[in-house]
Amino acid sequence: MSTLWKDIQLKMLHSGSKLNLLIGINIIVFLLINVPSIFETLFFNSHNLDRLTTEYLLLPASLHKLLTHFWTPLTYMFMHAGIFHILFNMLWLYWFGQIFEDFLGKKRTVGLYLMGGFAGAFLFVFCYNVLPFYTQLHVADNSTLVGASAGVMAVMVATATQLPDYTISLMFIGPVKLKWLVLFFIVIDFLGVTSANAGGELSHLGGALIGFIYIKQLQKGNDWIAGITKMFKPRPKLRVVSSNPSGRSSGAPRQEEIDLILDKISRSGYDSLSKQEKDILFRASNEG
Repeated sequence: MSTLWKDIQLKMLHSGSKLNLLIGINIIVFLLINVPSIFETLFFNSHNLDRLTTEYLLLPASLHKLLTHFWTPLTYMFMHAGIFHILFNMLWLYWFGQIFEDFLGKKRTVGLYLMGGFAGAFLFVFCYNVLPFYTQLHVADNSTLVGASAGVMAVMVATATQLPDYTISLMFIGPVKLKWLVLFFIVIDFLGVTSANAGGELSHLGGALIGFIYIKQLQKGNDWIAGITKMFKPRPKLRVVSSNPSGRSSGAPRQEEIDLILDKISRSGYDSLSKQEKDILFRASNEG
């Protein structure tokens, strides 16, 4: 068991991939809540843990309740309603997240996931308290939001926006370009905003929107995640002067080079890159 736990820690914390960290946190939280809940139901025929989870960890649509449960916009995005809920969320996160990290580095994954989750939470609460369809039904009083779907959608849409013609093979369907696959999910979500799972569909759209906007801003040179990260980094007290006359690192590619390569991929696809450009992208991905 100790060896298994060490392997899990290695994958989550020392593999370099933030994707493994996100998936690991979601799975651990799911097991820590649901395994004791099952035992409680089996031996005591009670559901106290489920009630506490719903009360304190899920995101309420009610503004009054949200004021006293202000941490839930964060906690809800690591919660899931069942085994298939977390299974499909983590599968999509893994498939798209790998592509995202291969082409955009590993430093942006967690930030984009969190931004997508917060955007989904905002759209859910906003719509349930402002739009007439929801306010007339008074659904905000008893509605909660659960799941990583908004964060996952942010990663999926961001990946498809950066690499629209990247093709993956789906079982029973065959090769599909990312832009068509993601567009299909967005249409399905939009058609469900008046359904029984309207809150979930709204949160998906919020995550999708932030994923799209983030990449469009990144292509213009505005990296929101890097900007937020710099705000919380302490300023160095010592200035390191390089002896390299050109002022460039001998091994690390410049951000300008990476941006030009990513633009080329967006226009012409990955196969259009030269060997040198692929090497630069590979080194940047490993350093990210």
